[in-house]
Amino acid sequence: MKKCIYVVEDNAAIRDIIEYMLTEDEYEVVASPTVNDFWKQMQKRNPDMVVLDIMLPDGSGLEICETLKRNVKTHDIPVMMMSANNYLNKVKAKCIADEFINKPFDLNDFANRIEHYVHN
Repeated sequence: MKKCIYVVEDNAAIRDIIEYMLTEDEYEVVASPTVNDFWKQMQKRNPDMVVLDIMLPDGSGLEICETLKRNVKTHDIPVMMMSANNYLNKVKAKCIADEFINKPFDLNDFANRIEHYVHN
């Protein structure tokens, strides 16, 4: 069975690139543009990893991360935070995500980070 990765990114172009790349790497990808859509998807199935943009139109990836990490049923799901802003050190201080990456990012580096968490 394919490993499943949820991607929450409001920028359609970035979301499409990530979805295409991960699908090519033979992952099942569920892409959501909003926090609300993400939580609807979570009711269906827990993913093997979650990739979150920080700033979303209806909330924050930080809030999603915090909720996932504080819940017994989801705290083991690896979470990667991504942001176009250069305040990632501040985010790291507030967030208990497993991984952080700045946008724009190198696609090979991104893929390697995903593989590290999903296949270990």
